[in-house]
Amino acid sequence: MGEDLNYTMEDAVLLKKGAEANLYLKEWYGRKVIVKQRIGKKYRLPQLDRHIRAYRTVHEPQLMHRAKKAGVSTPTVLLIDTENAEIYMEYIEGKQLKQVLNEMPPEKRLKISSSIGELIGRLHKNMVIHGDLTTSNLILTPEDQIVLVDFGLGELSQELEARGVDLHLLKRAFESVHFKFAQECFNKVMESYARIIGEEEAKKVLEKVREIEKRGRYVSERKQR
Repeated sequence: MGEDLNYTMEDAVLLKKGAEANLYLKEWYGRKVIVKQRIGKKYRLPQLDRHIRAYRTVHEPQLMHRAKKAGVSTPTVLLIDTENAEIYMEYIEGKQLKQVLNEMPPEKRLKISSSIGELIGRLHKNMVIHGDLTTSNLILTPEDQIVLVDFGLGELSQELEARGVDLHLLKRAFESVHFKFAQECFNKVMESYARIIGEEEAKKVLEKVREIEKRGRYVSERKQR
């Protein structure tokens, strides 16, 4: 079965080349699909490399399934091929939020930010840490639904640090790409996040985000000296 799947990759179009995995777009049984193919690492022993890639190929869909159960929209996984370290999933029609957020009317931008906070709250309430929360990994569909993609760096955790890192990454994405609206968008995210996980818990997470920011500034200052 693995050989057949690998053979059909010949008609796939490379969309993104990453350090850990490549993304391809292809036709599969009459439908558009995304194939995520994990890349082998030559510095690892071959047997260990196969084990790590197979584990991560299974682990990512498990996180996506848990996210779906929590009420977060993610692509539907269609097939898991551990032999070739590939995940076949539905292609989501839409645009990266990174591409469209700056051009939105203020009301819509705040509404979208509120929706983002809600979905992060649902993830964290169910122990799912995304690991790469940026506006590049949030897809806005033509129906204005937000779909969260790329759980490749995700994990299951209740740790305050992990939740803080998730939100810190999103805040940094706002500040670097959407700097004109960064603070108001992040405030809206935290407002709806708090409604899902509770005010007290949200305060703890926000304090952790600030702590992580201070660490980053300290490291940056040390490097400049």
